[in-house]
Amino acid sequence: MDRELAARCLAELGNLTRLDIYRLLVRAGPPGLNISEIQTRLDLAASTLAFHLRGLVSAGLIAQEKIGREVICRAQYHRIDSIIEFLREHCCEGFEGDLPAEAGRRAG
Repeated sequence: MDRELAARCLAELGNLTRLDIYRLLVRAGPPGLNISEIQTRLDLAASTLAFHLRGLVSAGLIAQEKIGREVICRAQYHRIDSIIEFLREHCCEGFEGDLPAEAGRRAG
């Protein structure tokens, strides 16, 4: 996973409503939940839920599948696993042999 995608996913989860949606879908497991059930469980307006779902879908954190008249939302576990792996990539390696970061890189 590259830094930009990791940052985007983490930014999406940095919103309390989107975090609640994602956690609810994780709790639901692989079967997922339909949109109306998410709306009811989190007490969200339809337009608010749609807005937040768009962000989560575009970041690849959840997937949607239309089954008949329902849209089922499912957490994409591989994406969150990739983010965690990215964050832990150099865990406990220390800094020996690393050159200090360039000043310009810190600003970006």
